[in-house]
Amino acid sequence: MTIAILVILLLVLQFRLWVGDSSVGEVWRLQTAVEQQQQENQRLDERNQALDAEVNDLKQGVDAVEERARSELGMIKKDETFYQVIE
Repeated sequence: MTIAILVILLLVLQFRLWVGDSSVGEVWRLQTAVEQQQQENQRLDERNQALDAEVNDLKQGVDAVEERARSELGMIKKDETFYQVIE
């Protein structure tokens, strides 16, 4: 009788381990989700650092502002000749 109770208890505990809440599969799924989120956070952190460096560069120097105005807005200085090459 006690062996049957122990076997039933063992089966219940095994069921909870493999199928129930906080099961092994659920833990593996959550670990994978955490790793993916950490990779995404790393990517976003690198992007934020690049943007921060660009903002600091724009705040510090006139050269960066001039370069951006030339490349994005097509601005030219006085007494410069603008050439556009079309391929």
